Amino acid sequence: MAKRRAARIGRIAISTGGGDAPGLNAVIRAVVMTAHRQGWECVGIRDGYEGLLGPRSAGGLVPLTPARVQGITQLGGTILGTTNAGNPLTYPTRQRDGSIVLKDRSSELVRAFRREGLDALVAIGGDGSLRIANALEKKGLRVVGVPKTIDNDLADTVVTFGFDTAVSFATECIERLHTTAASHRRLMVVEVMGRYAGWIALNAGVSGDAHAILIPEIPYQIDKVAAALRAREAAGHYYGIVVVAEGARPKGGRRYVLDRRAGRAERLGGIGERVAKELAALTGKEARHVVLGHLLRGGSPTTFDRLISLRFGAAAVRALAEGRGGVMVALAPPTVRYVPLYQVARKIRNVPVASDTVRTARGLGISFGD
Repeated sequence: MAKRRAARIGRIAISTGGGDAPGLNAVIRAVVMTAHRQGWECVGIRDGYEGLLGPRSAGGLVPLTPARVQGITQLGGTILGTTNAGNPLTYPTRQRDGSIVLKDRSSELVRAFRREGLDALVAIGGDGSLRIANALEKKGLRVVGVPKTIDNDLADTVVTFGFDTAVSFATECIERLHTTAASHRRLMVVEVMGRYAGWIALNAGVSGDAHAILIPEIPYQIDKVAAALRAREAAGHYYGIVVVAEGARPKGGRRYVLDRRAGRAERLGGIGERVAKELAALTGKEARHVVLGHLLRGGSPTTFDRLISLRFGAAAVRALAEGRGGVMVALAPPTVRYVPLYQVARKIRNVPVASDTVRTARGLGISFGD
């Protein structure tokens, strides 16, 4: 656990970085309301850290008062804005010759915090954002992290906020596809987000009665998936639902990457279309693919996500009030605990291949293509 520090605080900042997720606004509200009762002033940084580093950084800090955050718990997105670019550790900077180089601007960012009279930062984000938070902590900034990602792939917390909302919506979509697939006797391949972890695909696939689920943790063989679907048809069931995580890959093969750009995380996608084409060729059935994509990020958070978002935000302020820094708040039912930022940085929590949910899926006859 990070050592305790003097708890003297007057002004704190909140940042929301990386992909948006349902529950971000609930965290913001909880931080502001809880800090207000400590007598602290809160400001939000626009668009990750662009409000302090970007070309339009003037006016990049938003005053956050109890009145400003009233009624935002149920809103999707983030009132502060966010970005997948602008990582201060590898900030894309254009040179005179037009080329782009990556610069470490983290020290400049810490100086900006000092200049603005900010005593601490609540950094709300996923693995990339928490790596940045850990680096800023090492440079002397007092930071508490809040785990955010629909992918549910952060270590040392039972769940991240945004995940339940994403799974709930994905499950609803899969349920709807059953009827159209059955009507046309076709295969439907549903590609979902999740990056390098299969939590969304697994949970939504099992809950939505999918017939095959392909996840990064279990490399698949397409002929085995096709065999499972043909066996299903031989038993009198003439359609099939296959849920594919965007980071899934065939045995001995690679992930499908749509885009790689300097200073940004690689963008995965395309696996759903590929699987649909291969299954159509192997089964002789018509196959369509659906990419849920950013639909999983949007909309209002579920009750569960609202509650843990509010709990996380309040716990982040409590951590600062207790003199802590360099920690992330984490859910450890029935309570919230603190774990060191360095412990969660650069760690991905994958689906255990022998987990109860995977075993349940196999018991239900769901194929993983292995």
